[in-house]
Amino acid sequence: MSIPKAALALLATTAMTAPAFADDHLRVVDEPLELTIHMHWPRAQGYGVGGSPSDVYPVEEAAREMTGIHLKDATAGRNTTDAAEAMNLMIAQGNLPDIVGGNLIQQPVNQYGPEGAFVPLNELVAEHAPNIQKFWDEHPELLESITAADGNYYYIPYLPDGEFGRAWYIRQDWLDKLGLEQPQTVDELHDVLTAFRNDDPNGNGRKDEIPFFAREWEEIGRLLTLWDGRSSGSDTHHDFYVNDEGKVVHPYAQEAYRTGIKNIAQWYSEGLIDPEIFTRGSSSRDYLLSENLGGMTHDWFASTSGYNVPLRELIEGFNFVPFLPPASVSGKRVEEHRRTPVKPDGWAISYMNEHPVETVKYFDFWFTEEGRNLSNFGVEGKTWDMVNGEPTFKPEVLNSDMPVNNQMYLEGAQIYRGYWMDYRYELQWTSEEARKGIELYAANDLLIDQFLGVAFTPEEQAVYDKYWPSIRTYMLEREQAWILGSGDVEAEWDSYVSTLDKMGYPQVIEVMNTAYQRQYN
Repeated sequence: MSIPKAALALLATTAMTAPAFADDHLRVVDEPLELTIHMHWPRAQGYGVGGSPSDVYPVEEAAREMTGIHLKDATAGRNTTDAAEAMNLMIAQGNLPDIVGGNLIQQPVNQYGPEGAFVPLNELVAEHAPNIQKFWDEHPELLESITAADGNYYYIPYLPDGEFGRAWYIRQDWLDKLGLEQPQTVDELHDVLTAFRNDDPNGNGRKDEIPFFAREWEEIGRLLTLWDGRSSGSDTHHDFYVNDEGKVVHPYAQEAYRTGIKNIAQWYSEGLIDPEIFTRGSSSRDYLLSENLGGMTHDWFASTSGYNVPLRELIEGFNFVPFLPPASVSGKRVEEHRRTPVKPDGWAISYMNEHPVETVKYFDFWFTEEGRNLSNFGVEGKTWDMVNGEPTFKPEVLNSDMPVNNQMYLEGAQIYRGYWMDYRYELQWTSEEARKGIELYAANDLLIDQFLGVAFTPEEQAVYDKYWPSIRTYMLEREQAWILGSGDVEAEWDSYVSTLDKMGYPQVIEVMNTAYQRQYN
């Protein structure tokens, strides 16, 4: 989208010029340049504090001062929380903003990029974005993972930092009260959960304990690893994974899944799993822990350990701690979830952008030290200070009743632009107990390789789009039915596999593997 000359002249004469303290080595343009942006992501449907075109993030204001680039919100689909729907609406309109960013853009950008909707970044980055290029040179496998089928890449991704995300948590105070040790095997875990259910560890005289619960029902699938199954190959639920033979498969079509679901259904029938796990929703952790009802879960290190301090004031001895995954039936300890090093989120340059060089230089700014600090911690002096060479959140940020991540979202930091996360941002509000848990997990070599996705040719994409959505829906419907007891996985397995074949599972696996071999050689 071009900017009228009159508008540029107006911009040049307004207060949007660089202040005296701006560091000139970060400036992209001499005169202010306005670029439009589509930014649709889970926390906001628009590029601004309140999701309104008139709102401006403090981080955006600082970036304007540093670079001279001014982003103006032009987000499509502001009335929907579905990023894919918003993307489709924007593409259908045809009038693309200069920058297209936000949640889950990789697939549509890789699909429409080769068709001309987005600018290939290979040469632009190599020639004009030295900081991004340095990152790719040091992480070639990540560049491989975002490359489209035509050999180009079309977006700069959000790049998480750190390895560990979720862990198994258990009520250590309940174990102590019942004279039990942390479970080391799947059988011991069954015994512990049974004791949580039957032996009144909360001491209220009622059989109201919920042995295993989860905020996201999909986390019940992590139990599959106890029977050597899988629930996902990445940090996205229900994803494909690469098996020991180097082939892409889906976990819900494997024999180990059959065994795992059979046992999970049995545990559910015994009352060891939250009877409302599919309906209780995201508040389950808050409710079940604060009411002294929840015994075990699988959730994020930082946020889950954060319950100990406040709840110890309400529940005597409350102690919710991370523990090692129990060994599976074959003796393997596995933590299936880990932070992915590259996300399908980020931003791209549309074909209507008349300033691709300036835009990619702007993208590069976020990979400088100053830009990376801004994107992770907010505005220096406002939310953080440099202390002994370390970006350090101000006490009022760390001690606020609002979680640090939510504060950063309002500042315009940690949003889904193309940037490189700095784990120091999270480490500062990670409790000592969570840090010890991370050290425990790190010392035991629990993580497994991730599937970083594939890029399809148009023909492969057509096969995937034709078959996979209905197959995935069918898989999840059967999983819930089997766990709830309205079906029998053993009795229905052959029929289930046959139905998958008829629905096109072999065709999906074929294009997945063709794309995987092409992309990763």
